Amino acid sequence: MTHSLADDRSTVTGRRRIAFAVHTDTDRLPGVATLIRSLALTNPGVCEDFVVLHPGLPDSAFDGLRRLHPRLVTRRAAGRGDVFRLDGYDTVVALDPAMVVLGGIGALLRLRHGVGAVRQVWCDGEGVEHRAVLPDGLLVVQRADVDDATAARLDGDRDRDGNGNGDWDAALAEVLTPLDARYDFLTRRLHDDTPVPEQVAVLRFTGPADAPGYGPAVAARRRFELDDEEFRAAYCALPGEKHPDLLAHLAPPLLRARPSLDLARTVADVYRRQGRYDEAVDVLEPVVGDRLDAPRCQETLGVCLMALSRYEEAEARLLLAAASPDVAPRAFAQLARLAWLCGRESDAHAYARDGLEADPTDSGCHAWYVRTRPDRPVERAEPADAAEQLAHVALFAEGQENAGDKVLPEAVRMCFDTDTGPRRWYQQPVHRLVDEAVLEELNARRGVVVGGGGLFLPDTSPNGNSHWQWNVPDRLLARLTAPLAVFAVGYNVFDGQLYRRGRFAESLRVLVERSAFFGLRNHGSIERVRELLPEELRDRVRYQPCPTTVARYLVPGWVDPVERADTVLVNCAYDRAGLRFGHDYGHFLAQMADALRGLRERTDVRYAAHMPADEKFVHDLRREHGLSLPVEQLYDMSNDAIRDLYRRSRLVIGMRGHAGMIPFGCGTPILSLVSHPKLAYFLSDIGRQEWGLSVHDRDLGPRLLERAAAVLDDHPGAVANVHAAQKFLWETTQANLEELRETFGRA
Repeated sequence: MTHSLADDRSTVTGRRRIAFAVHTDTDRLPGVATLIRSLALTNPGVCEDFVVLHPGLPDSAFDGLRRLHPRLVTRRAAGRGDVFRLDGYDTVVALDPAMVVLGGIGALLRLRHGVGAVRQVWCDGEGVEHRAVLPDGLLVVQRADVDDATAARLDGDRDRDGNGNGDWDAALAEVLTPLDARYDFLTRRLHDDTPVPEQVAVLRFTGPADAPGYGPAVAARRRFELDDEEFRAAYCALPGEKHPDLLAHLAPPLLRARPSLDLARTVADVYRRQGRYDEAVDVLEPVVGDRLDAPRCQETLGVCLMALSRYEEAEARLLLAAASPDVAPRAFAQLARLAWLCGRESDAHAYARDGLEADPTDSGCHAWYVRTRPDRPVERAEPADAAEQLAHVALFAEGQENAGDKVLPEAVRMCFDTDTGPRRWYQQPVHRLVDEAVLEELNARRGVVVGGGGLFLPDTSPNGNSHWQWNVPDRLLARLTAPLAVFAVGYNVFDGQLYRRGRFAESLRVLVERSAFFGLRNHGSIERVRELLPEELRDRVRYQPCPTTVARYLVPGWVDPVERADTVLVNCAYDRAGLRFGHDYGHFLAQMADALRGLRERTDVRYAAHMPADEKFVHDLRREHGLSLPVEQLYDMSNDAIRDLYRRSRLVIGMRGHAGMIPFGCGTPILSLVSHPKLAYFLSDIGRQEWGLSVHDRDLGPRLLERAAAVLDDHPGAVANVHAAQKFLWETTQANLEELRETFGRA
């Protein structure tokens, strides 16, 4: 059996696990190969596990199929009925080797209830017409809806009568979700060389594949009877979006056989999105060279080299890309980022200016131009004594960036000092390269605080030095002499996200060894990180809640509101939407529309956008369901205004981590829309798992409305519940801070 490459923690978020499944023996293996090819070529953006059930074939029998699909899983099974007992999956699409896929099947992957099947018309031996589900037909099984008794009955009926009978159909009666015949169209309807109807999505051969009188059907199948190289070439030549796992599996052998600049860039882009930057460089360098006629390839190569911290090489490639007017704005924005990462502010500003000269409307260049301008406003303070300062290594959001990332650094500083400004704190952006000059500045301080936030993640701003967000080489980290505290950092990997953790594990070991205090913001992160450490270091990993969750205790002069606005705030997140929603976004949007309509009958519902991209929810909700929400643009607010908005609301329904933690810290009841493990981890830590609902929940709408109504019906009790849960977090934080005061000295 082979496994998916991803680090799948789907049980944490309720992420739906989907598989295709087919039962075969040796004679039908060629049919399975044709089926897989047809699925890939007609649904190029789909790549779920493909489970091959078999009676006990040798593992080598599946080598040919593995060349066709990156997520092939083999399991021994008594018969096709085992699709009803397929462990590890929530939805199983059962196919047959006699099928070929001719059209889109996205609708099948979006089904959420029962067992989807086509009720076929067939005749018995006496010519009497019947309508029933046939056992060899396409099935879309929601395993939660098929109990063991039903599964056993279906399996038994299949064994007795391969043509189907009333018992099989009766067994499905209570769970059947009827499907249109286009999803299981029988070739026996195409006698006399009848053309295959255009709308057919899945064609099933009910007789010999070469039977006379079925020419159009045979021709439809023959399109997918390709050798490996023909199949790879056909897939890579398809227009539109292709699934990165399929492309990364099929394209490299083709690239080795037929080197191509365009294909090399396509493969490298896939590797880049998967965090496989070294492989992307290996693919591009041999075919790109110093060519000026391949600016997009040079740009991709430069970005990947930057992600490996090979900055000089990256700059050279991006300069080659910038010579092309079409690519220049993007290339100059990347050059500005590279220069800033290396501490070259004036170069970064100059690159951003060059990019604006190429395209005055480019938002990336504009952001870097503003961020690096020498006359930009800065917070003024008395001259600081370095020995009295703490250094803070964090993500410092600016402009219209994530509102949570603006509130968080200040909350961390509040834990240590009522003065959170530059007199008491030396600010070191986490993404900026730690070189000798930066190390000297850090060592001059009385201590270094790294955090908070989900800094243990592989993307956002990748680097080759640590493979997490602090861009620090091991050799310089080992020479850090100032006391180091890792404070309320989170392991921020999504369900199903591939994290190549070798370099990260090495860097993590050095980090833990060097730290005087190593505190992670939830116990889920603690477990994930301990898995990567040698046994002797695991106990050094401690619990330190995110300081935003205890804002009531940190903000000077805090007063709980006597009265709150009759308002419920809602927030959604869209970064890495495929990992958040999978095939369930349409379902999520419809369920949210139902819940929000119900809420609006009793209270004001508003949308809290942490960043401009969050507003996609409002646009989609209005376009798809005719429901409009007023928007609070938190990304344009001050930290005090953000906290004030949250503390005066009656309830916050949030998908972002800090759309839950910040209002909770302000004493406001929350409900979390769980699309990332960190939300579930937080609710588990405070013993309030019932405050979370998975975005994949089949009954999300009514359950969300019910829980929100319960909060509003007994709001004083809900607020008291928040305060009680918060007390433990504050006590834990106080104990940790007392220890850290001894570590850093009491300035």
